[in-house]
Amino acid sequence: MSDTCVTVFGGTGFLGRRIVERLAGDGVTVRVAARNPNRVSVIEAPAGATIERLQADLRDRESVAAAVAGARGVVNAVGLYVERAGETFDAVHVAGAGNVADEAAKAGVARLVHISGIGVDGASDSAYIRARANGEAAVREAFAEATILRPSVVFAPDDNFINLLLRLARVLPVLPLFGDGGAMLQPVFAGDVAEAAARALDDPAAAGKTYELGGPVPYSYRNLLHLVTTLGGHRRPLLPVPFPIWEIQARLAGILPNPPLTSDQVALMRHDNLASPDLPGLADLGITPTSLEAVLPDYPALRAMGRGEG
Repeated sequence: MSDTCVTVFGGTGFLGRRIVERLAGDGVTVRVAARNPNRVSVIEAPAGATIERLQADLRDRESVAAAVAGARGVVNAVGLYVERAGETFDAVHVAGAGNVADEAAKAGVARLVHISGIGVDGASDSAYIRARANGEAAVREAFAEATILRPSVVFAPDDNFINLLLRLARVLPVLPLFGDGGAMLQPVFAGDVAEAAARALDDPAAAGKTYELGGPVPYSYRNLLHLVTTLGGHRRPLLPVPFPIWEIQARLAGILPNPPLTSDQVALMRHDNLASPDLPGLADLGITPTSLEAVLPDYPALRAMGRGEG
């Protein structure tokens, strides 16, 4: 998509930043639309790359319309994982996603990529999972040819998930499991998801499709903990903890400004998080998935221990 403009909503976030960097590396003019666009300074773009900053809020149609005006493509990579005052899952993942899709359609944008997640379910008891599903529906209604990407758990050296496991293994004598730890996960590399977004923007065959993105190896939560803690040199006994106890802990944690655990996170761990064999995935976009083992040595916590030398 050289010599075109792509607007990336959430372009300063964990995943959005990588999408911006990937597009900028191709010579694309990238418009980073975010509530705090000054955070775009953390983006590592090649010399000469054109990155525009624009303040925008998915809940404000006027700012969304300004952000997509003149764009050839749009990516919505906004993610909200904890509700706060004025920020609800429905406001961001349903109404906000619908605003982006609707304004993109009105502006004549050729391609829209919407980032969702594996496991969406409009009938879920989880407000987060429900909102993600309803958001996809809102996007499809407004922009039928949108491409929806559903990644599994996304990892990279600066992620929250694997790094949290490493921190817990350093300070806890025993690591608690969600239930028996049997829920299956298929961690996918953030760089591969960014590559998928870039290719989906450029591939006419991706229009209107939903892709589920998973890494090359599925792990049970138990096995993932074993892998990460063993490599980190902090192997710990694993303790099964029934889900009702997790629910109580999540409700208690919910009174904190930034809760370390939410009921929605507990709900996600009740089910497998695997890419469906019935939907296209990374391979269909010509991408060979990166393994977790290949990236783990780059995690700062492991490098500090001298375990990043291969």
